[in-house]
Amino acid sequence: PTILTMRSLIAAALLVQGVQGFYLPGVNPYSFSEGEAVKLKVNKMTSQKTLLPVDYYRLPFCQPEGGPKMDHENLGEFLAGDRIESSPYRINMKVDMYCEQLCISNLGRGEQKGVSPNKMVRAIRKNYHNNWIVDNIPAASKVEDDTTVTTRYWQGFPVGFIAKDTKRAYVHNHVNIEIQYHSVETEPDKGRIVRFTVEPFSIKHDFEASADDDDAEEGTVKGFKVADITNPIESCNPGMSAKQHTRYEMVYARGREPQPASGRVLFTYDVIWNENPDLHWASRWDIYLSMDNAIPAKVHWLSILNSLVIVVVLSAMIGAILVRNLRRDFGRYNRLASDEEKAEDLEEFGWKLVHADVFRPPSFSPLLLAVCCGTGAQLFCMSILTVLFSAMGFLSPSNRGALIMAQLLLYVLMGSVAGYVTSRLYKTFKGKSWQKATAAVAFGFPGICFGLFIIMNIVALSQGSSDAVPVTTMIVLLVLWFGISTPLVFFGAYFGYKQEAIEFPVNTSSIPRQIPDQPWFMSVPFSLMVGGILPFGACFVELYFILASVWTDQYYYVFAFLLLVFGILIITCAEITVLFNYFQLTGENYHWWWRSFTTAGSTGIYVFLYSFVYFKQLEANAFATYVLYFGYMGLASLGLFLMTGCVGLMSCLLFNKTIFGSIKID
Repeated sequence: PTILTMRSLIAAALLVQGVQGFYLPGVNPYSFSEGEAVKLKVNKMTSQKTLLPVDYYRLPFCQPEGGPKMDHENLGEFLAGDRIESSPYRINMKVDMYCEQLCISNLGRGEQKGVSPNKMVRAIRKNYHNNWIVDNIPAASKVEDDTTVTTRYWQGFPVGFIAKDTKRAYVHNHVNIEIQYHSVETEPDKGRIVRFTVEPFSIKHDFEASADDDDAEEGTVKGFKVADITNPIESCNPGMSAKQHTRYEMVYARGREPQPASGRVLFTYDVIWNENPDLHWASRWDIYLSMDNAIPAKVHWLSILNSLVIVVVLSAMIGAILVRNLRRDFGRYNRLASDEEKAEDLEEFGWKLVHADVFRPPSFSPLLLAVCCGTGAQLFCMSILTVLFSAMGFLSPSNRGALIMAQLLLYVLMGSVAGYVTSRLYKTFKGKSWQKATAAVAFGFPGICFGLFIIMNIVALSQGSSDAVPVTTMIVLLVLWFGISTPLVFFGAYFGYKQEAIEFPVNTSSIPRQIPDQPWFMSVPFSLMVGGILPFGACFVELYFILASVWTDQYYYVFAFLLLVFGILIITCAEITVLFNYFQLTGENYHWWWRSFTTAGSTGIYVFLYSFVYFKQLEANAFATYVLYFGYMGLASLGLFLMTGCVGLMSCLLFNKTIFGSIKID
């Protein structure tokens, strides 16, 4: 009740402040002096076709002097596959650069039939994108054609492109780095970076370099040096009287060709500085989080209205069926029988008949049900706290990996909840194997997660992906599991076993009652089908955006909307399960423990089935991608199954205690 009350209060406060969600920047702004060096860092390359991120320097790009240096990364960044490293790009505050030469790189052999393509061609055909960072903000991608200019604030910019006519791969070997800054009010000579955009071009530079360049082998990169370009575009021509930045018209002028992704390639770049007096440092992430309003707030509102309609219809059904029928039942069961009725010995009917069996422990594995419920309670507490902290703005997007770290740490700390819930339920079921139940909740679901994680890690290693987690990170995860989570589970279980078993308002008989034949609509498959589709229907729109965030590198930061949808999901699960539970008891079937858990938990089954539909959008065809996607989606669906199942069981337990406590039992 306290968590639900807190959630309601904070959701109301967030609605007053606006549902887009806000963030606390999390780091102090850095002000650059004119001419001061500005570091451009490179992150993993990502692809929607493979879903496997790859280290930037796995391809023969230009490297900084002395080799790339890795940034210090937190646990969340490692788990997300981020690999942030230094780059050779030389940028100075407020200093424009014109066709600056970076290096000459040998990309390898050209494309030929029957010959394996080089690394760069394979990456371009797999639609890999670069993800660069300046002053902790990611690069937006600017794409230009004859009529339009489009800027996209997610997924970075492509490594190259495939020509529509020749179907050959071309590399983007020139970039326009456009950086906007905002002058500091208190220090007018300094500026803060507020926007970072990259416009990639493919320019075939014909150049002459020194003789020792000719022996460059495939995959090797020559250091920074000046090459003489024999066919320069205007921005690269030193003979021009006025310097110009590279423009679309120059690159696509008559007689110009793009750069094939093979052979020796000269990499160049422009740096363009512009002052933006209207955009302040504290607001620089806004356009990323809203994805430049690519998904209007109206879509989320329609999703919530759709969910609210489902809740209202369900509540109306409960009001019409349960409240009316229960009032009639209470009146019939509690009134004193007349002499005529006693003489006729009228047979009672309905849910009162199962009062001596309704709280009988489940016939199938009470230990497993208690463990599933404890794990579900742990996941529920982790989810609600993570969404709350995110909606309040504590998990800043500028602090990479914060969301994953928050989820992991909250899950570990909620181990005491899992231990307590499991022990209370198992004691109520009159279970004797207390140690086995506690060990099962401490090692069961985390063991499944860790085992799957190791399999995924092996797959990522075999593909050379940056998703592969280092051994040191594995050790940290094991320390969190065995050093913090497991002791907390046993700690919670200790207090749970010290408590009395849950008291029920009626006694349980020693001989189980025979259950009559049930109608088809009270069968397990039907209750699973209907019990899951309504909660899924209440949240599937937000689920689509969350999957887009996870698998296509889009930003999701409307956590206030998510908080509302999460609340609606929980209410819908509770209501539909209580409704089915009432029908089941009316049919004199008292096996409701597992039925209530699976009815609400079937939402997770629908989410897993929906993942097959969503997978079609990803254009993936590699076996490793199938394993990665369906492995993680299966794990997420299992977690949702346990969480919603726990909500359903607890709702039915409260409902059954209430109705059986309200009637007189002879």
